[in-house]
Amino acid sequence: MENREIERKFLVTDDSFRSLATTHYDIIQGYISREHGRSIRIRLRTAADGSQQAFLTIKTRLESFTRFEWEKPISVEDFRALLPLCGNRIIDKTRYILPAQALSENNTPTELSLKWEIDEFRSPNAGLIMAEIELPSEDTPFIKPSFIGEEVTHDPRYYNANML
Repeated sequence: MENREIERKFLVTDDSFRSLATTHYDIIQGYISREHGRSIRIRLRTAADGSQQAFLTIKTRLESFTRFEWEKPISVEDFRALLPLCGNRIIDKTRYILPAQALSENNTPTELSLKWEIDEFRSPNAGLIMAEIELPSEDTPFIKPSFIGEEVTHDPRYYNANML
């Protein structure tokens, strides 16, 4: 199915992920709407070199770990024009990208290219660090690094749209 995201979320137990990160960037995301399990958000991603990309995203839950996700690039100017529509529904965080490994049927690492996205939140969620991994299927096994803690995929308190 096109426009789907299969994602698992975990709390992070320590900051050892920092030395493993291949890149990182700052994110400001605002929620234009969030109701009945659906959200419409805008996001501005700023890289270390100062370059920026903006996106408009619509999400809704479909199955256990699977969500509908429609995302399109928008201009930075459009992001700035839409941001006032979000009011105080804005999240500020840094995202770190790390390589991840899937497991084969005999529990050995495979060449399947996965990545961990580690979000370190700032106000109003300062101190919260969460890891996400996107998978090709809901039953794809993967290796959990030592910094991965409790799974919070189904805990609505940890949905970004609810952390405002």
